[in-house]
Amino acid sequence: MTFLSIAPLNRKFSIAPMLDWTDRHCRYFLRLLSKHSLLYTEMVTTGAIIYGKGDYLGFNQEEHPVALQLGGSNPDHMAKCAVLAQERGYDEVNINVGCPSDRVKNGSFGACLMAQPEIVADNVRAMQAVVDIPVTVKCRIGIDDMDEYEDFARFVDIVADAGCDTFIVHARKAWLQGLSPKENRDIPPLNYPRVHMLKEAHPGLSISINGGVKTLADTQEQLKYVDGVMMGREVYANPYILANVDAEIFGDESVQPISRRDVVLKMQQYIEACIARQDDPYFKPWHVARHMLGLYQGQAGGRIWRRYLSQNGTGKSPDPDLLMNALHAVESAQQEINDYNAQKAANNIS
Repeated sequence: MTFLSIAPLNRKFSIAPMLDWTDRHCRYFLRLLSKHSLLYTEMVTTGAIIYGKGDYLGFNQEEHPVALQLGGSNPDHMAKCAVLAQERGYDEVNINVGCPSDRVKNGSFGACLMAQPEIVADNVRAMQAVVDIPVTVKCRIGIDDMDEYEDFARFVDIVADAGCDTFIVHARKAWLQGLSPKENRDIPPLNYPRVHMLKEAHPGLSISINGGVKTLADTQEQLKYVDGVMMGREVYANPYILANVDAEIFGDESVQPISRRDVVLKMQQYIEACIARQDDPYFKPWHVARHMLGLYQGQAGGRIWRRYLSQNGTGKSPDPDLLMNALHAVESAQQEINDYNAQKAANNIS
């Protein structure tokens, strides 16, 4: 195999892998908002890649830097999928050791692997032997009753000794019994100090923190203690938060924030390109628009934007101009507000 020369990834800010959310359409949308943020795919299982009929590795070239998150525990299968990921052009392959769902647990991967660090280490070795893109691990701070710092540190030590130098840590433990995946994202308390302690003990490792970070101010605070911050649901609910990431987090003030209107125009062009390619017979504009519901979060007309997309995007007869019509509805509402405020100001003056 011919290895490529891979430039180091800047991990100061990344977008979490979110099942059913961070698909290729979502990632294209998010990339418009931030040039530098590291994007992650949804978790893809090795079984789907190796035995599935669909293309589970497809992505838009505009998404770079982009990482593939893999679910699996068989070193041969993980290595094979890592090779395929590198051949397709992914910038990183990440091992899921954090998902607590029953389906994942029954497949012997995800968070349950925190109790079996030797298996994770075997996978790291097998993958690093065949690729030169980074092989990283996303994990929790603990599971079930394995909830002491020593358990967490032992896991990291064993996996790091196998060659992994980058860990993304969700700063909550996972209960594999009694809590749903959704509950596991909220009920176990956050424990940021445990992740900070890990970084202090392992200054040579790249440690990113995930869980509960909602603002760029929160991000800046966490970067005092760790190397990177991974944000998930807040980005999905309020994606325009990314418009200031390049300047405020990465220090690239040459990047001017894109306007919401320009995002809509570019995503309309993206929809038209997807329709023209005809590579997905099931494609509908809603497959893109559903990721954009929060674009006008906190803005005048934001509720109108969400309502228009939801009411007009999910029918049997898809509207190819869905985004443009929604934009018109928002801007009409905003103009009415501006006219009202102007008239009110004029009356006060007179």
